[in-house]
Amino acid sequence: MTDALQTDAAAQGSDRRLRVGVIGLGWAGQQHVAAYAADPTVELAALSAMEEHLLAQFGDLHDVPGRYQDWQQMIAEADLDAVSIATPTFLHAPMAIAALEAGLHVITEKPMAESADSAARMVEAANRAGRVLDVSFNHRQRGDVTALKQVVDSGVLGSLYYAKTGWIRRQGIPGLGTWFTKAKSSGGGAMMDIGIHMLDMALHLMGEPEVTAASASTHAEFGPLGRGGSGFGISQVEEGVPFEVEDLATAFLRLEGGGTLLLESSWAQWIPHDLCYVTLYGADGGATIEWGGPEGPSITVWTEVAGMPAVLEPVVGEDGRHAAAVAGFLQKVRSDSWAEHNGALALRRAEVIDACYASAKAGAEVTVGG
Repeated sequence: MTDALQTDAAAQGSDRRLRVGVIGLGWAGQQHVAAYAADPTVELAALSAMEEHLLAQFGDLHDVPGRYQDWQQMIAEADLDAVSIATPTFLHAPMAIAALEAGLHVITEKPMAESADSAARMVEAANRAGRVLDVSFNHRQRGDVTALKQVVDSGVLGSLYYAKTGWIRRQGIPGLGTWFTKAKSSGGGAMMDIGIHMLDMALHLMGEPEVTAASASTHAEFGPLGRGGSGFGISQVEEGVPFEVEDLATAFLRLEGGGTLLLESSWAQWIPHDLCYVTLYGADGGATIEWGGPEGPSITVWTEVAGMPAVLEPVVGEDGRHAAAVAGFLQKVRSDSWAEHNGALALRRAEVIDACYASAKAGAEVTVGG
């Protein structure tokens, strides 16, 4: 790590460009690369990937000097300030911990790790190192999510006590037969992969209530038959190779203060088209955002104005997605409050997902973090 950032957080406010690297050059890693390359305050100094052709392609495209097939060598030699990790889930913890221990700030792709235990070790490493640990929940950067958050924060809906959210794909199991569908490497199926996005959005919109208990069920009806695969992630379906995770998960989540959140996620289902949604119910109004259907994204708020029923349609800005997530990470790195950004919020998400899987296995409600 460069001397300018090693001891003094105030250096983040200087004009010196941050030296960053990216580990993993799949689709998500490519989004991080593009975000860094477009930021004039950043020097994209190094890339790491097993695939030589991707190193050459994106290294040449963005004139990146450091290109490594060995990520540990990159961390040791590239003189970085920060690193993005966009690799299979089971690699997030060892890579993040090594980078943090080397004095680097870290942002990983979601999910944070394959288990809450691994996520907790990442937070502990960030606290020991005194560095930023962030997780890219890029879907909360959508324009409609930002607009609805402004509605909630304005108080129009009043106190929120119930919400439901989900992401259901018609045919979208990623990488059948690869790490995506192996329990040890992925940590789980649809709930871990896309359900966590919806969990994050709902809790973010609701003002971060604590989830106290979970009652969940999981099902695998498409994957074991080799059905429901998508173009995302190269499938390697082999006879005799088990489908080890769920392709559908549902959960009833109890919130502090008595609130409730319903969560569903499915990689493959008998529906006409993909569907994502968050619906909020408050004492003074309700709201919903939805996208994936043929009519495109929508956002609607129901309330009363001067005692009369009213339907509001908030102005929706552009989607931020990965670029906004990366920009938020860089803002944290340049702040003087690194200790406040140690990955603790993402760890809470991991604890909820763990509780959902534990509940499904036990066939009973379980306490989150218990």
